[in-house]
Amino acid sequence: MADATTLTRSEYKDCRTAWSETLSELAKADDRIVAVVNDSIGSSKLGDFAKAFPERTINVGIAEQLMVGVGAGLANGGKVPFVSAAGCFLTGRALEQIKADVAYSGYNVKLVGQSSGVAYGELGATHHSIEDLGWLRQLGQITVIVPADSWETAQAVRWAADHDGPVYLRVSRMKVPDLDIADRVFRPGRAEIVCKGSDIAVLACGTTVHLARDAAAALSKDGISARVLNVSTINPLDEEAVAEAAATGHIVTVEEAHIRGGLGGAVAEWTAANHPCRVTRMGFDGFRTTGSVEHLFEDAGLTAKGIAAQVRRVLSR
Repeated sequence: MADATTLTRSEYKDCRTAWSETLSELAKADDRIVAVVNDSIGSSKLGDFAKAFPERTINVGIAEQLMVGVGAGLANGGKVPFVSAAGCFLTGRALEQIKADVAYSGYNVKLVGQSSGVAYGELGATHHSIEDLGWLRQLGQITVIVPADSWETAQAVRWAADHDGPVYLRVSRMKVPDLDIADRVFRPGRAEIVCKGSDIAVLACGTTVHLARDAAAALSKDGISARVLNVSTINPLDEEAVAEAAATGHIVTVEEAHIRGGLGGAVAEWTAANHPCRVTRMGFDGFRTTGSVEHLFEDAGLTAKGIAAQVRRVLSR
């Protein structure tokens, strides 16, 4: 298992590249696939898609509510629309349309929240997207997926294109390393075991999974056996995996999102009702200060060192 400190910068990959290349590949074989954007072709990495399929690239301008409505209309007409925009604007400005036109109607729309979490660091809270998981997982019709790396991003795009129903894909802007897991199979609704362990369980998603993995490697040197799970599907939650994690007696959730309503909220709700155990949530709590992504992660303890320290505090209680 590679430690993050041994990886070169070139081994960190932009999940947006995996998303856009996979979409172009799928579109060659399926003419129902269309892209709908809000003047975000560049930030969505859809430049090559637009060149290859200009008639299947719909740019509505900076009009997110219209964008989601157009996506719903295209789905109603038999197309498979991938509606792509910055997560903060897609889920914030167009939440009513997502609720009524997509979730309530059950239309086959694929919502793609780009540059999610605090990826727009210095632009501040207006551009941070840390509430999206809490908003969307309550709309039960929508499958909510937070890929951990470029491989899982590509697999999630393929699955979403084939799945009949609304999906929200949360795509990272920050580069992350691919997880070193043998014989990986993408299974929506099922958590993935990254590290085995019995003393405590760390449940992570998205950009924090490799950090949790590195924290477990550091903890193992102190004789602490930490199980790490990649919980990429927030809705529906893998309740069986959460139950097994709760059996350790301690769960730490880690996410680049608000601790209320996202992965931490979902795990806390389920364990409180079904398998009580200590649940400690790591992530963001409320509006963040303006600063670099690195500063924001460090400030919230979202580093391998910070996660390991939190695990030690939990176990020492």
